[in-house]
Amino acid sequence: MRISSAVSALPPHYYPQHVLIEAFRKYWGPRLERFTVLEKLHAAAQVDGRYLALPLDAYPLKSWGEANNHWIDTTMAIGEQAVCHAMTAANVKPEDIGAFFFVSVTGVCSPSIEGRLINKMKLNPNTKRIPIFGLGCVAGAAGIARAADYVKAYPKQAALLLSVELCSLTVQPDDLSAANLISTGLFGDGGAAVVIAGSECGDAAPGPEILATRSTFYPDTQDVMGWDITEKGFRIILSREVPNVVMENLGRDADGFLADNGLQRSDIQNWVIHTGGPKVLDATEAALGLKKGALDLSWKCLRKTGNLSSASVLFVLEETMKNHRPKPGTYGILAAMGPGFCSELVLLRW
Repeated sequence: MRISSAVSALPPHYYPQHVLIEAFRKYWGPRLERFTVLEKLHAAAQVDGRYLALPLDAYPLKSWGEANNHWIDTTMAIGEQAVCHAMTAANVKPEDIGAFFFVSVTGVCSPSIEGRLINKMKLNPNTKRIPIFGLGCVAGAAGIARAADYVKAYPKQAALLLSVELCSLTVQPDDLSAANLISTGLFGDGGAAVVIAGSECGDAAPGPEILATRSTFYPDTQDVMGWDITEKGFRIILSREVPNVVMENLGRDADGFLADNGLQRSDIQNWVIHTGGPKVLDATEAALGLKKGALDLSWKCLRKTGNLSSASVLFVLEETMKNHRPKPGTYGILAAMGPGFCSELVLLRW
C-alpha cells in the first residue's frame, strides 16, 4: 500500500490576518467590552492569513441553510480541482478507483459530495462511496487509514480520499464565547485529495508505503472538542483541555504503536502532524520529545492557511511529498487528533 499523491486546493479569496481583525472590529466592536482580547487571541494563533469560501463582504451569512448551500457549491468546486489533480499526479484512471472516501465536518448534503463528484466528473459508476462525518480534525489521518484498509483488501485497486473543510461558513456571528473568538482567528477554508494505491495497482505513482495504522479512542472526552448543533448551525466546542489530552496520551500511544511494529521513537525521522494550533503543536512536540525543527512543516502550514480541520494534515503531507521528501527507507509517522477525543497514527516508510 502506498500514498501515490496528495494535492491541495484552496478557494480564491485570501485575506491577511489584520484584514480579518478589522472586519470583526466593524461587526463586533460595540459588543466586545475589550476588543484587545480578540486581537491577542488572533495574534496567539500565529496565522498570517486565511482563505475563505466567500468574499469577505459576503459575511456574516443570514442562515444555516444559506451557509450550507455555499458549502456545497464551494466544496464541489475545490473538491473537483483537488481530485482531478491528485488522480493525474498519481497516474490513476477512473476505472482504477475502487472506493471514494469523503470527509468533512463543516457541512452536510445528500447525496453526499463524493456521489455528486462521481456524477459530475464521470468517474467509475461502480466506485464504492464512503462519506464520513463527525471526525473533525482527525479525519484526514483517519481517512488515509480507512483507505489503506480498503486497498489492503483490494490490492489491485486505488482508493481516493477527499477532505474539504470550510470553517468560515460555520462561524456564529452572535457567539461571543471564548471558543468562538479563538476559532475566528485559527480556522480557515481549504481541501485536499489523496490517492492510496494497493500493492498490485501497478501503474500508480510511487510514494510512501503505509506499513500500519492505529486508532485510539479516549473514553469520556466527548466534551473536549466538537459541535453543538443549533437552529443557527454549528456552534463550536473547544476546551482548553485539548493540549493536556495531547500531552497525556500521544507519547504513550505512539510508543505502543511503534513497539507493536518493531520500532521505537528514535527510528522515526519524519513527522507529518495536523496543524491544530500553537498550543497543540507545542504539546505534540513535548509529548513526543521531538527536537526543534521536527514539526517545521506543520508550523509553516499553520501560518499559511490556519487550521483546516481534517484537511490540515493532508496539506502537511503534500508539502512533505513535493518539497521535503525524506530519503528512501526513512520511517515516518502521520498523525492527527480530534473529536471523540481520539487519535489516528499511520506508520510510513518513504
